[in-house]
Amino acid sequence: MQAALAGQGYVASDDLSMALHLSVALGRPLLLEGAAGVGKTEVARALAAARETRLIRLQCYEGLDAAQAIYEWNYQRQLLSIRAAAEDGETGRSVEARIFSRDFLLERPLLAAISQEVAPVLLIDEIDRADEEFEAYLLEILSDYQVTVPELGTLEAVTRPIVVLTSNGTRDLSDALRRRCLYSFVDYPDRATELAILQARLPGVEARLGAQVVGFVQALRREELEKVPGVAEMLDFAAALMGLGLADLTQDPEVLQATLVTLLKTQEDRARVTTEVAQRLAGKAA
Repeated sequence: MQAALAGQGYVASDDLSMALHLSVALGRPLLLEGAAGVGKTEVARALAAARETRLIRLQCYEGLDAAQAIYEWNYQRQLLSIRAAAEDGETGRSVEARIFSRDFLLERPLLAAISQEVAPVLLIDEIDRADEEFEAYLLEILSDYQVTVPELGTLEAVTRPIVVLTSNGTRDLSDALRRRCLYSFVDYPDRATELAILQARLPGVEARLGAQVVGFVQALRREELEKVPGVAEMLDFAAALMGLGLADLTQDPEVLQATLVTLLKTQEDRARVTTEVAQRLAGKAA
C-alpha cells in the first residue's frame, strides 16, 4: 500500500499505510483525524488513483442533510412528466409509479458511492463540521451499505465502496460512528517525511532550497499563529520560490516576505511574521 501511494506522490507513514491496508482488506471505513492541512484528504485522492477507481467526495458542513448527501427527487422533471401525462389523458397509479422510479432519483454522494459497478473511494470530508444528527444518516450506510428510499424500498450496494472519513477535531464524534471505523491519527510530518513529500511533488527543487523550505515551514509552525501552514501551503511556498528563481532563503528578504502569502492566511499572522521574524527563521533553516 505504501508503494502504491508513493507512486501517486503521497508519502505515508508505516502506521497510516497499515491502517489503509487493513481498511481495504477488512472492508471497514477508515477515520483519519488530525489538524487541517496535514494531508488527510489527499490520502483518499492518492488511494483512488492507486486503485484506478472513482473518487466520490462528500464535503460536510453545518446543516448538511439527507437530501444533499444521499438522494433527492428531481422535482422539476417530475412536474414536467405529470404535465405531459395529463395532456395525454394519463392519470393515477401509473403516473405515480413512473415519477417515483429510479429514473427520477438524483443520486448524491452516499447513494452514488454504493451504486457503482467498480468499488469507488468514498471520501466523507470533515465529518466533524456536520451536525451530530447527520451522523445518524451515515450509520445505515457504514453498517449495511444500503439506503432506504420510502418510495422504492431498500437500495443495496452494487459494490462496497472504500470509505475514508476525515475530521479536524472541531467537535467530538459519536461513539457509534467511531466503533464502525478503523482509526488513524495524521500529524504534521517530521522533517525527513516532509522533505520526501516535497521531492515527490516538486522533483525539480534543488536539494539545498528544499531543505531550507522544510526547515523554514516547520519552524514557522512553532510560532504562535492562528492558521498553521499545512503541507499544501509548504508546496505552494516552494513552487513560488522556484518560480521567482530564489535559490537561497536568505538571498532576498523582500522576495521571501512577499512569498509568505502562500503560508500565512490571516492578517494577524501576516502582521506577526515580520521581515525580521522571517529572516530569523530563514537563518535557522539555512
